[in-house]
Parts: sequence; C-alpha cells; structure tokens
Amino acid sequence: MPMLYQPLAGGQAPSGTLDYAPLDGAIKHPSLTRSVIRSLVRRASRIDPTSDQIRIIIVACVYVLVIGILWNVPYLKLIIYPFKLLTVAFHEFSHAIVGLITGAKIVSVKLDPNEGGATVMKGGISWLSLPAGYLGSSFIGAAMIACAFDIRASKVMTIIIGVVFLFTLWWARRDWLTWLLLLAVAGLIVAFWFIAEGVALQYLVLFLGVMSCLYSCFDILEDLVFRKVEESDASAFSRLVGGSPQAWGVLWFLISVIFFAAGLIIGIVAFKTSTSAQRADNFLNPRDEYVVLMPR
Repeated sequence: MPMLYQPLAGGQAPSGTLDYAPLDGAIKHPSLTRSVIRSLVRRASRIDPTSDQIRIIIVACVYVLVIGILWNVPYLKLIIYPFKLLTVAFHEFSHAIVGLITGAKIVSVKLDPNEGGATVMKGGISWLSLPAGYLGSSFIGAAMIACAFDIRASKVMTIIIGVVFLFTLWWARRDWLTWLLLLAVAGLIVAFWFIAEGVALQYLVLFLGVMSCLYSCFDILEDLVFRKVEESDASAFSRLVGGSPQAWGVLWFLISVIFFAAGLIIGIVAFKTSTSAQRADNFLNPRDEYVVLMPR
C-alpha cells in the first residue's frame, strides 16, 4: 500500500534517504487510503466503454466512413442530400439563436437547394453570431452523439430538436424547402420512436449527430481549402476582427473535432445502463401506455 508522507518538524530529515515522515492519518486510518484508491479506480472505470457502448462507437465510426464516401461521390451524394440540408438548418438556427440572444431581430432564415443557407438579422453582436453557425451545429451534433448512448436521452434530445425545428420554421415561414425538410425529418423521428423500443431512434440520433459534426468539418475544408469561396462565415469574420479566413477556419475545424470527441467521451461516461435495461424502461412510449390502459 502506498504511504503518505509529511515534512519532519524543524526541517530535520529522518535517517535514510527520505525527507518525509508518514502522515499519522494514513497509519491510524488505513481505510482512508483504501477509500481514496477505490474512488480513483471507480472514476477511471467510468471511461471504460461497456460492450453496448463499444457497439455504438463502432457504428459512429462506420457513419463517419460512409458519410465521408457519400459526401464526395457523384450521384451517391444524393442519398444523404436531405440530411445535408438538415445540418444546414442547424447551422442557420445557430446563427439565429445567438443573434437573438445578443439582441438581434431575426428577419428570415432560408435554405438553398444547392446546400446553402442564409440568415438575415438586424443588430446583435456580429463577432458572436458569425462563428455560431459552424460551432453551433458542431455543438448540436456533439450533444446528439452523447445522447445517442442512451435511449431515454435520445428521446429527450429529439424533443429538443423539435423545439429547434419550431423556431426554425417560424423564422423560415416563407421558405417552402425548410418546411418540407423539417416536417419530413420530424415524421421520420416519430416513426423511429416506436421501432424496437426506441433503439432505432437512438441510432438515428447518432447518425444526425455525426452528420452535423462532419458537416462543419467538411464545409470548412470545402469553403476555405478546396474551393476557397470568396464569401463565407470565416471571410466575414476575418474582415470584422482581423486575421485570415483560413486561420479562423482551421480554428473552427479543430473545435468541431474536439466537440465530436467530447460527445463520444461524455456519452461513455454518463450513460452506463445496458441496452436491454433501457429498452425495458419504455420511457415516453405512448404505445405501451395505450396497451396498459386497454380493458382486458
């Protein structure tokens, strides 16, 4: 067992090579040392993924690979086209919500069929609302990834996503594409809610989270490295505060990667309940409640 030491009184060293004497508390109360060690072991064990969590991590990695391929292959990219537009909606919502918080009036939010978007606002603090698009959508993605480790948390996250949809639909009330897209995704979420006691919803939330995080990374690379778009959030931000668009883009890219990793780590640490126990919980499953209320 490791010993705890304290300096000797008067600055005198004991015989031998040690300059410290054992703490009385460690000798009189060895259980204290054992409890500290057990506490450290328990904390360290929280980061060790369970078998169910390993499966989710593997699926997330598969999502990254598949999305990366589909993102860049002609014709195949049409498969994820609706979800790319959804991540654009998260991007524009992030601009709008930070603008609203900083005192801006949101005039409109619009999605472009060419996978672009625009948020028009008056006032606010531009140096906060401009980076909020990429960073906000990455944060939303990381939150979805973390919640995807638990069915209950996934259901709560979809309710939050529903609130995000309502705000976005209000700001985009004149944009038919935004309405069509968000209502279609809302219908998909409702359908997945009832499949396999919410397990399907769990993996849908994971997919949307990975997609949202990757969107920020891919879009930054496309705008600032490969295509070098003249007008982007990074270029507008650089004109406002200085620095090059590429430098800000790299910083936002790194933050997006950190958000992605943080989502996985938080999910592993926070949600240790097994999938079978989560399915048995039947959290917010109105179908099961209906069956219980039916007369025998």
